[in-house]
Amino acid sequence: MGVPISQMWTVATYVLGQRLRGNKRYPLVLMLEPLFRCNLACAGCGKIQYPAHVLKQHLTADECFKAVDECGAPMVSIPGGEPFLHPEIEDIIEGLIARKKYIYLCTNALLLEKKLKEGRIKPSKYLTFSVHMDGQEEHHDFAVCREGTFETAMSGIRLAVEQGFRVTTNTTLFDGADPNSVRAFFDEMMEVGVEGMMVSPGYAYPKAPDQASFMRERKNTVEFFQMILSNRKKKWRFNQSPLYLEFLMGKRHYECTPWGNPTFNLFGWQKPCYLLQDGYVDTFAELMSTTEWSNFGQASGNPSCQQCMVHCGYEPSAVDHTFASFGGMFATVKAMLFNTYANPKATKRLQEEAGKPHGPQAAIESLTIDGKPLVERTAAAPEAVGAA
Repeated sequence: MGVPISQMWTVATYVLGQRLRGNKRYPLVLMLEPLFRCNLACAGCGKIQYPAHVLKQHLTADECFKAVDECGAPMVSIPGGEPFLHPEIEDIIEGLIARKKYIYLCTNALLLEKKLKEGRIKPSKYLTFSVHMDGQEEHHDFAVCREGTFETAMSGIRLAVEQGFRVTTNTTLFDGADPNSVRAFFDEMMEVGVEGMMVSPGYAYPKAPDQASFMRERKNTVEFFQMILSNRKKKWRFNQSPLYLEFLMGKRHYECTPWGNPTFNLFGWQKPCYLLQDGYVDTFAELMSTTEWSNFGQASGNPSCQQCMVHCGYEPSAVDHTFASFGGMFATVKAMLFNTYANPKATKRLQEEAGKPHGPQAAIESLTIDGKPLVERTAAAPEAVGAA
């Protein structure tokens, strides 16, 4: 597992303490969004679709510290937007380290190398750069809608690893992703020396420009993750609960625990979770006491929750299961030790997928002119494309 013992111990004692006190609902990771502004415009993200006056705003460092103290979660994820665009990001990092919070700073890494060369941010066991990488170079650049981002991010990752920083990758996978390419991507990330990898299916943000690429059927999501996570290579390290990975593979059933990863941003505490917007409240206590939690999750029947398998809702469920009983702990240890998951059917599906177009190639082959495939018309009469 790509998680340090000290962090595992902190999380374990925190969760056990919550359970001993009889708390059924408790936060595990605070999703702290200090800004929505970003230097990319990814088709699958709805954050930068906010009006310009909202994108110009950001939380102050003191506002961030107040939310962290109020929530009390042992881990803080800092997504965005792009956190490195925040003018006080170094102060925020220093303040959270002083509070001994384990930080996952989620970045596209376009500014990572520049920030490291400035020298204000120092390596710490409490700080991890969680670099958003959506697969191999061609697939990543296609997903973020800009060429060259993969290599820029890789340069930042290499420098961070060289300087002794904790680095993980965070990969969101969409419909039509190439499972063979994803597995090759895992190899690349291990070779560059990242501590561990995180994977999750994409969730259909209502504001995202591209609504067609999200995984919409749980059955298809499970089959895809069976292909990429079965027959696993021993060298692959994942910075996630092994039981959550089994959930993605269809080996376990969990209900969502949206309170496990509460979100605080410019508008306040977001109800009920990072992915849905059902209103905002002013305090964490109000979030926990006034949210109708029974209205969310697959069992609730809420249409917005039926196909969701995203880590921010289900990884807390898996972590809670680990510490709920000896059976949960045994299952976790077993999943850590015996994690190859031999699956001949998944191997066969991988072989079948090898001959299909995916990602950019599939997008090109789907283009048409006058109802005819563009690639066929280009091959038959290249001049027709220019004429069109």
